[in-house]
Amino acid sequence: MSRRHVSAVLGLVAGALVAVPAPAAHAATVQVRCSVPDLVAAINAANGSPGPDTLQLAHNCTYKLTSPDPVNPGNGLPVITSEITVDGRGATIRREERGSKVPKFRILFVGPTGNLTLTRTTISGGFATDCPAFPDPPGVACGGGISNSGTMRVTRSKFVGNTSKSDVFAQGGGIDNPGTGSVSETEVTGNHVIYSGSAIGGLAAGGAIANDGPLTVSGSRLTGNTATVTEDTQSVAFGAGIISFAETTIQNTVISKNRSFAPGGIARATVSNGIPEPGRLTVTGGAISDNTSDAPHGIAQGGGIANNSLMTVRGVKISGNRVVAENGTARGAGIRMGPFGTLDLTDSHITGNTANALNGTAQGGGLDNPDGGTLTAKRNKVLRNTVTAKGGTAQGGGLYHAGGTTGLGTTTLEENTITHNRAGDGGGIFKASGILTLNGDVIRENRPNNCSPAGAVPGCTG
Repeated sequence: MSRRHVSAVLGLVAGALVAVPAPAAHAATVQVRCSVPDLVAAINAANGSPGPDTLQLAHNCTYKLTSPDPVNPGNGLPVITSEITVDGRGATIRREERGSKVPKFRILFVGPTGNLTLTRTTISGGFATDCPAFPDPPGVACGGGISNSGTMRVTRSKFVGNTSKSDVFAQGGGIDNPGTGSVSETEVTGNHVIYSGSAIGGLAAGGAIANDGPLTVSGSRLTGNTATVTEDTQSVAFGAGIISFAETTIQNTVISKNRSFAPGGIARATVSNGIPEPGRLTVTGGAISDNTSDAPHGIAQGGGIANNSLMTVRGVKISGNRVVAENGTARGAGIRMGPFGTLDLTDSHITGNTANALNGTAQGGGLDNPDGGTLTAKRNKVLRNTVTAKGGTAQGGGLYHAGGTTGLGTTTLEENTITHNRAGDGGGIFKASGILTLNGDVIRENRPNNCSPAGAVPGCTG
């Protein structure tokens, strides 16, 4: 699906015959009682006042939203249109479900002129039914907890149990960021993005976060989020943790126990980027662990990471991830490269990942570069990854490489350790075609062999 970014233009009118001094900007701090009407009134007042405003919520209060904003019913609270800090002080803002009587709406929308700082606040139960930044085509849903088209800074907060669901295209179960955003020291857990349509080729992207950027995520936890699509619609569920459509930086963040599920479709990794775009996805430090991409009688591509654009990964623990595709194809349990992907991978651990395709094809337990991508890997440890396919084909426990349709795909290895990996063939490396070079790598103690076919990888024996 093509994405178009919408920007707001602010006009400055000059040339009046008599210069009139502008009102002096002021910074106001407002104590907001534990009352939804008071919170709504405080946001409206802050939007209408010059200068920045701080809203201090009642300590540990739960603001229970039971109806949407009457002006913008896709949201629970008024659109943020000015510079506002919401200091939750441990408070929760929650869409309060009472059976089917409470309509579906997200919690917050930051408009193009808005500038929101959200701290010490839990956002819960939001349910996106529209996409304010991308209204065309109709029916798209974005950002169950928050959608940001302006500027957003989230710190020390939680996004729990929010949903984005659509029968066209859904993204950003917890957070959707087509503006400029940052998320730090924040938990994004138990959020869902769902394609519920019956048409062929639907999309569900970004169970925790979807970014049309730029966005920085630091010191945070993205756990237990899901991306799912309707069975047998050949649809794509991807980025159960985070999907990047633009410049994205992830620092010292734990992304774990997320799941992409696409029966009869394509399930892609918990950390994914979209169609080739100029923005780079950079991941440094932290861990991507125990995530699953599951596509029975379909295709599972990448358990931890799936890259089809520009990506840098440095000093990351990528472990315990799984790709599962019974009667299908499972590829790249740790990292999967697409045909347009370029990845610089350094000083990382790719360990204990598993590709499993009962009666199907499984390839690339640790690393998978099968379609013509460009992978440069230096000083990484690729250890104890496994590829199994009872009744099928299992190749490349540590690495599977092929040149793609052009035959020009390249994998360049330098000073990596590839040991104790296991597959049906090519326990360490399986090279089907393309260009693969070694430079000071240690490849040993893989089962049943280190490299296959025999002689395919110069410098690798046994």
